[in-house]
Order: sequence, then C-alpha cells, then structure tokens
Amino acid sequence: MGSGWHEWPLMIFTVFGQCVAGGFIVLALALMKGQLPREQQQRVVLSMFALWVLMGIGFIASTLHLGSPMRAFNSLNRVGASSLSNEIASGAVFFAVGGIGWLLAVTNKLSCALRSVWLVVTMVLGVVFVWMMVRVYNTIDTVPTWYRIWTPLSFFLTLFIGGPLLGYLLLCWAGVQGWALRLLPAVSLAALAVSVVVSPMQGVELASIHSSIQQASALVPEYGSLMAWRIGAIVLALVCWVAPQLKGYQPALPLLSLAFALVLVGELIGRGVFYGLHMTVGMAVAS
Repeated sequence: MGSGWHEWPLMIFTVFGQCVAGGFIVLALALMKGQLPREQQQRVVLSMFALWVLMGIGFIASTLHLGSPMRAFNSLNRVGASSLSNEIASGAVFFAVGGIGWLLAVTNKLSCALRSVWLVVTMVLGVVFVWMMVRVYNTIDTVPTWYRIWTPLSFFLTLFIGGPLLGYLLLCWAGVQGWALRLLPAVSLAALAVSVVVSPMQGVELASIHSSIQQASALVPEYGSLMAWRIGAIVLALVCWVAPQLKGYQPALPLLSLAFALVLVGELIGRGVFYGLHMTVGMAVAS
C-alpha cells in the first residue's frame, strides 16, 4: 500500500505530456484564429520551445522507468499490438512532428498554408497521444481500479486544467492580449469543477472493489486527504490566475509561472494516487 510515488517517472511523463498537448492546442488556435501581427505570431511560435522542453523532460523521465534508456527502443517493438508501444510511438510522433515543424516555423521555412497544416496535424497527434496514454491503463481488465471511466476522465481533465494555463502563460510571454484569453480560465475552472465531482465518486466506488485478498480502498488510505491537497493546489493556482483579471489587469508572468507550478503539483499528487491504486484481481474480484 502507498501513494504511487515510486512511479514518479510515469507521473512526470503523463502529467507533462497531457499539459503539453493542451498547451499546444491553445497556442495553435491562437495562431490560426487570433489574427495576430506577423511579429507577434513569431513570438508565439518561439514560445512553443517551452512545450518541447517539458515534453523532453517527460520522455527522459519515462526512460528512467524502464531502468535503462536503451530499453526505450524495445518499447516500440509491438506498435499496433501493444498499448504501451502505441503510447510511446504516438508520443514520439507528436514530439517529432511538433518539434520539427516548430524548427521550420522558427526559421521561416513554412508557408502560411503549410503552417496551418502542421498546427492541425500536431493538435490531432496530441489528442491521440493522450488517448493512447489512457489505453495503456484502461484496457487492463485485470486491474479493476484502472478499468474504469475515471482513468480517461482524469487524464483528459489534466489536459483541460493544465493546458489552458500553460497556453495562457506562453501567450502572455509573447505579448498576446484580448478577450479570447479570458475564455481559458473558464475552461480550467469547468474542468476543476468536474474533477471536484469525480474525485469523491471514485472514492465511493473504491469501497466496492475488492479481490479475495485485497480491498481497493486500503491501497491508498489517505485517498481523501491527498485528493483534497490536489484540489487545494489547483484552486490556489486558479486564484493566482483569475484574481488579477477580476481587478482589471493581466497576471504577471512570475504569478502565472507560480500558478502553473501549483497545477503541476496538484496533478502530480493526483497521478500518484492513480498509480497507488494499482491492484490485480488475484483469485477473484468483485465490484
């Protein structure tokens, strides 16, 4: 029994990957629909470098989970047949297409039409990447605590909570302003509201899941308090993000950076709980 902290490489990989996918969608939509001046568009493209740094950190962490970075190539041996291989492959394609396209865009090697194609394709690849993460865990019927609707919900809620904030932070760095930015906190607030409902519902369901030797609710005895810390960290992040706007001015970059750090802390706590809930059916399982 524990809180899943021993799976910290996977916690970083999944949380960072989902936030990056969401952040890229925000920046891509700003470039495609924002009617920004050319110089500002280039600053938005430059800001994407932060996304690929976070994605790189996530992939480095994922290789540590394998024991040796050289084993990462083995995880691609069964693309199409293995959920794990599909996850790594989809993440690598998202990273490669996004990164190479970014490099071409920064050096002005992409026409407007090609840049639009790159943005749309990379957005789709980001969503596919998150879905493939879900499939790694949500298709294992021998792990009843993961074989539930809560797995896709929690993974995509991370995208909708962290992605808009990360995108907002980078847009502010690029000097983008406008009414559309005010929609992003609403997206994260809505996702947080859903999360506040989902967490206790999952906690209640855990009491009904057990094998002949193990009770799911005993896997993470501090489930309630940990999820409360998670929600608290995210609420504090959103306060840092929204409060200045209610007073009529844009949050400063250091405050936005703090807010995103708090979101990462909250989502890492939640992901630690997720991995801590790992159990197998044993000789029998009931729910």
